[in-house]
Amino acid sequence: MNKLKKEYMFFKQQEPNMRTLLMTNMLYALVLPVVEIFVGAYVMRNTSDPILVAFYQLFMYIGIVATSFLNGYLLRYVNVKTLYAGGILVSGLSMFAMMSVKSLGFVELGVAGFAIGAASGFFWTNRYLLALNNTTDSNRNYFFGLESFFFSIASISVPLVIGAFLSQIDGKELFGMVVNINLAYQLVTIGVIILTVIACIVLWKGKFTNPVQKDFIYFRFCLLWRKMLVLSSLKGMVQGFLVTAPAILVLKLVGDEGALGLIQGVSGALTAILVYVLGRIAQPKDRLKIFVAGLIIFFAGTLFNGILFTATGVIIFVLCKVIFQPLFDLAYFPIMMQTIDAVVKIEKRNEYTYILSHEFGLFIGRAAGLILFIILAFGVSEDFALKYALILVGAIQLIAYPLAKNIIKQTNTINENEQN
Repeated sequence: MNKLKKEYMFFKQQEPNMRTLLMTNMLYALVLPVVEIFVGAYVMRNTSDPILVAFYQLFMYIGIVATSFLNGYLLRYVNVKTLYAGGILVSGLSMFAMMSVKSLGFVELGVAGFAIGAASGFFWTNRYLLALNNTTDSNRNYFFGLESFFFSIASISVPLVIGAFLSQIDGKELFGMVVNINLAYQLVTIGVIILTVIACIVLWKGKFTNPVQKDFIYFRFCLLWRKMLVLSSLKGMVQGFLVTAPAILVLKLVGDEGALGLIQGVSGALTAILVYVLGRIAQPKDRLKIFVAGLIIFFAGTLFNGILFTATGVIIFVLCKVIFQPLFDLAYFPIMMQTIDAVVKIEKRNEYTYILSHEFGLFIGRAAGLILFIILAFGVSEDFALKYALILVGAIQLIAYPLAKNIIKQTNTINENEQN
């Protein structure tokens, strides 16, 4: 108990805006697994076609980019807190709208994907902006470590609870109605909406300011930021697979959504503790070690999945994925924000300029990953795509290590020159 009290007191010592942002994101951590896992599983259940799942995901990423662009204009007139809260609320409402659709064809999936992506665009770009402006390089490891801890815990508990709920309530009678699986998904979404409202109430306690400079659209950047955009594209390529591939693989080779939650829960608890401890004690100089550890774990998981392509292979892959994501993000986001700090000094531009272009970098990677999957699924076979596309993406990710090392070295040099 003394250790927990000590950690709580350390949290209380942080700046009020940083604490408010962390508490908001902790609540949203309970929502994100539903968006990332169960929406994909819902689409897969109602289409039985991984190609349609990838199509839905692609339009989701288009929605993210579209609202990231719109968000830059809105920041001139609307407080960033309002835009962030709007993204949180709309994410729940758009899920409810999608699950109310009776049939899921290409048009319906495109509209649903774009709507959820639009909500995500407001959420992520304003989250980046708030985190950038309310943290420093010295406390970002702690910020993202604590955030990743709660996201990891949520990725365990939420799928377990919802998986059990879906399996138990299907076919049962509730208020005079027989609950089918689609109605059960809609009940889950109502719970999500309630959580988003609570998160917005917490967020409202913060005092956040918008960027001073209004211009944010540029197409030419210094070499350092172009390197960061390549790194973001590599990250995006993995994201394009990690949102859809686990759900597809588990439903195809293992079982239902409940099994998906159980698999992720096996390693998630230890990973959550590891990430928190690393965030608490790791120095900025340790980020590269954490970064490369995550890359190696992910690549190993893709190899197991591709070689075995059985329930066992999928379980090992999902375990590796659960470990990889928080480790990778723990290192990646502080590197990204340190780079933004540096290029703002060089180019004297609005920090949202780099957040927006970063979203474009992510989109290029996400689209490339999904298009690769679709080409292999159509051109060769679905099993071939699920086996070897992941291995290919995992191998390409290894390029991120020397690139991240070079970016960190250059940003450190810029910061040292600034101090001198």
